[in-house]
Amino acid sequence: MTFPGYTMPDELKLLREQVRRFVRDEIIPLEQTLDPDTQELPEEHFKRLSAKTKAAGLWALGAPVEYGGAGLDVFSQCVLYEEMSQHRMGLYVPGAGVFGRIPPHPIWAGTKEQIEKYAAPAVEQGYETFFAITEPSGGSDPAGAIQTRGEKKDGHWVLNGRKVFISRADTGPWGVVFARTNKEKGRAGISCFIVERGTPGFTATNIKTIRTAAIPNDVVFEDCRIPEENLIGKEGQGLDLAFDLLVKNRFPYSACNLGVAVAAHRMAIEHAKQRETFGQKLSQRQAIQWMLADAEVEIRACRWLIWEGAWKADRGEDARVEASIAKLYSSEVLGRVVDAAVQIHGGYGVSKEFPLERWYREARVRRIGEGPSEVHRMVIARQLFR
Repeated sequence: MTFPGYTMPDELKLLREQVRRFVRDEIIPLEQTLDPDTQELPEEHFKRLSAKTKAAGLWALGAPVEYGGAGLDVFSQCVLYEEMSQHRMGLYVPGAGVFGRIPPHPIWAGTKEQIEKYAAPAVEQGYETFFAITEPSGGSDPAGAIQTRGEKKDGHWVLNGRKVFISRADTGPWGVVFARTNKEKGRAGISCFIVERGTPGFTATNIKTIRTAAIPNDVVFEDCRIPEENLIGKEGQGLDLAFDLLVKNRFPYSACNLGVAVAAHRMAIEHAKQRETFGQKLSQRQAIQWMLADAEVEIRACRWLIWEGAWKADRGEDARVEASIAKLYSSEVLGRVVDAAVQIHGGYGVSKEFPLERWYREARVRRIGEGPSEVHRMVIARQLFR
């Protein structure tokens, strides 16, 4: 059996090189002038660099072209996100946000009026939105865990309940919220709503974690009244919208894991070539060579797992298992590669002079966010036994 070779399109190669140069020449030098724990760029720098990416056609990569995005498929986004994430804040703010941001997928399933009111300005201005599904009762089994209620009253929906670990709920102008609108229908009783920050009855409080950027929030809804037209799709369609988003989003998410692993690995190689102990370069010591060789193998395997799943998603095939494989493997490879890079750097690895200590902290969260490793292993195992 023979397999056709894959050649990356020349246009995508050029885009990848553009992104790589932009991160290297614009973002990394700027980050070196900022506090190591900076969450986002100062406004003047964000505007200046955003203008450059817009002019280059590198804005809001996955958003539809008719609403100001680049309209790229999932595979192309993965190739570019790998490059966009290779800087200090890149794991949670790839490209420092200056390549634009994509509102959560469910909004694109909304009405034309909803898209024009909410999604289009978010794409144009590049601001963050939030996605609220996880609750204190759990996040990996939303069909069973969601307790937040949505009741229709007097031409409004009234939300009551609580969400936890919701990124940017304190800063995003709006987001999508999932609530149970029918207790009797199980997963078919969950609906999706647009909720604006500042709506009476909506409060968001920071949760302090080891993560530096995209600080999560504890969100409470107390008789939070939203207009009836803020329902996205049909009543009871919420989980289908959520799972479609989560599957497709896990490939670019995994590509960010890969990108930071690539950057940490590159730093470790360069340090090993320069650092000398007891009259010999680290690069000449077998212990270090094997650490770097293992990292190289895992990085290459990780890239192909992400690409394979992204290809399948772009073909419209069921890519749920591939999304779990990509997310599971990329998050664990990231942890191992960054850990090895820290070890090779010694004391410098845990100093804020280098980005490794931030990547080390934030990498630990990636084995939990977007579904814990154990849940993804369950998804993979179920498929094996079908």
